[in-house]
Amino acid sequence: MLSTNAIRNIIGIVAGNVISFGLFLSPAPTFMKIYKMKAVEQFSPIPYLTILVNCMLWVFYGLPIVKPNTILVSTINGVGVLIVSSYLIIFFYFSPKKMRIKVLRILAGELVFMTMVITLVLLTLHTHDSRSLIVGIIAIIFCIGMYASPLSVMKLVIKTKSVEYMPFWLSFTGFLNGVCWTSYALIKIDIFLLIPNGLGAILGLLQLLLYAFYYNHNSIEGHENKEENVEMVV
Repeated sequence: MLSTNAIRNIIGIVAGNVISFGLFLSPAPTFMKIYKMKAVEQFSPIPYLTILVNCMLWVFYGLPIVKPNTILVSTINGVGVLIVSSYLIIFFYFSPKKMRIKVLRILAGELVFMTMVITLVLLTLHTHDSRSLIVGIIAIIFCIGMYASPLSVMKLVIKTKSVEYMPFWLSFTGFLNGVCWTSYALIKIDIFLLIPNGLGAILGLLQLLLYAFYYNHNSIEGHENKEENVEMVV
């Protein structure tokens, strides 16, 4: 029989890492659209900026100097940093000047924040337990923010009754990612992974329900409008 650690590693590698990789790739269609339009229109950079700082925190958390035997967390989030950075470069390039300044300010703030966290943790905390506790608490906050970030467009979706600017694949893979990492955290209880990813699974489900509601709403309206146009022609 497989040991608990072996099962946990399998979930971490096959499920967690593969689906997390899918989460990082999920915005690709959105950025292909931005590239074709040569404009960001009403797409928001907030979800991707939130994912970036979240990934940087989890890279740090998973390092042996902070949390031994959790290197899988660092590896996949390191990949996430690279992928999301490429998205932000595209977003920055096709943004108007005002949006570029906003993105740069947030990025600068994130880099300063990460430098402060790393410096203070390494210089003031000298045990794995204390380091993983502090970094874990901070990472929980930003991980919840990452899962909730697609909700930033909920107001727009409800206002326009359209899901055009709601990143479906980001919400879908976020839901699957939350479920998988929750399972990973439950096998060998890691409260810092369990809390944000459990909430992430719930938030992802809520986003999918919202998408389904307004997608069907749009489909029904489109069908009714089509019938009205046919009647007018007749």
